[in-house]
Amino acid sequence: MAVKKPMTKSQITEAIATKAEITKKLATQILEHLAELAYKESKVGFTLPGLGKLVLVQRKARKGRNPQTGEEIKIPAKKVVKFRVAKACKDAVLGK
Repeated sequence: MAVKKPMTKSQITEAIATKAEITKKLATQILEHLAELAYKESKVGFTLPGLGKLVLVQRKARKGRNPQTGEEIKIPAKKVVKFRVAKACKDAVLGK
């Protein structure tokens, strides 16, 4: 049995172009613009309706361990981008 791989960018743009009856070039531009918009707006939160939300989160400082030496290290606080999956997406993928 063959393992199914995630869709590539060209496969996604082809699917969008076919469904929306537009050119692949236009579908690629839309996808790239959506990514740019998400990068810019994620500082305040960016929602993709039905999929989820990109949010900026402040991670607290914590203690960690060097896996090679076992020595305890201090991991500093930092900002990270997280994706919170929408309930509709969870239900569609996992079932209710």
